[in-house]
Amino acid sequence: MSYTLQELSVICDAQLVGNSNLRISGVNTLDEAGPEDVSFLANPRYNEAMKSSNAGVICVNPNTPLPDGKNFLLSEDPSKTFQQIVELLLPPKKTGFEGIHPTAVIHPTAEIGENVTIGPLVVIDRNVKIGPNTVIDPHVSVGFEVTIGSDCHIHANCTIREKCILGNRVILQPGVVVGSCGFGYITDKLGNHIKLEQVGIVILEDDVEIGANTTIDRSRFKATIVRKGSKIDNLVQIAHNVEIGENNIIAAQTGIAGSAKTGKYVMLGGQVGIVGHVELDDQVMVATRGGVSKSLKAGKYRGSPAIAINEFHRQEVHVRKLEEYVQRLKKIEKKLQ
Repeated sequence: MSYTLQELSVICDAQLVGNSNLRISGVNTLDEAGPEDVSFLANPRYNEAMKSSNAGVICVNPNTPLPDGKNFLLSEDPSKTFQQIVELLLPPKKTGFEGIHPTAVIHPTAEIGENVTIGPLVVIDRNVKIGPNTVIDPHVSVGFEVTIGSDCHIHANCTIREKCILGNRVILQPGVVVGSCGFGYITDKLGNHIKLEQVGIVILEDDVEIGANTTIDRSRFKATIVRKGSKIDNLVQIAHNVEIGENNIIAAQTGIAGSAKTGKYVMLGGQVGIVGHVELDDQVMVATRGGVSKSLKAGKYRGSPAIAINEFHRQEVHVRKLEEYVQRLKKIEKKLQ
């Protein structure tokens, strides 16, 4: 499959600079692209790589200085333009299993919508509802009274426990567990830990994506919620009664303790830890390995405990100069003596 630069310009609504008749059939990095490949520049630090690249066409921002003798597609979001071309040239491959595989175990009370794909060895319990065009890959377990919306993709080896609710266009990457029991115990006078049954549910709203091996615990009696449009990376732990706001981005290995709540457009870097019962306002950003021990207003934070990022950077400068400060203090002590 290949397209001329003129065709790509129209499809991607990008301004073409260069040879409109050149055909593009592949995608690659700036360093490795050849004359029939498309590549992109999204960061100015790679300007030199762009200048020396052999790519047939490069997707760039209109403000980028363009060297002579190369072809360019100009758009405000070159990464998005590049992705459009990637999906044209390398369309996603579909599973070889269509319809409902004969090894799937489906309770007779389950309601399966039109054009649903259910792969080998899937188990679907009683009173489950699955919307049209949803794909469920092999070895998925769906508990009783679960609701799954339309156009979802549940990848292999996921577990969705009883009564949980998934909206439309939800994606669960392999190994996700939705609705595991929250971590709740009481300790008796003898020091024995007695389990508190978690009888609530998990709700994943429309357009949520959950990364591989992430776990989202069911609430004790209400709902753990991930609001629409939020994207959660691999190996994240979301505890019981947590509420994740709309369009959050949560990177890998983050842990969020029980009953914490985030607003809209919150961004959490990798390995962020959030204690229970705190609230993050809309547009809070916490850098990698930040430790959130109290509620935060909108802004950027870093460190553990997390503080305003500018304050953190000022403190870091002082920490790096500790040896210098020590030597200066020693000199002052000598003079005083």
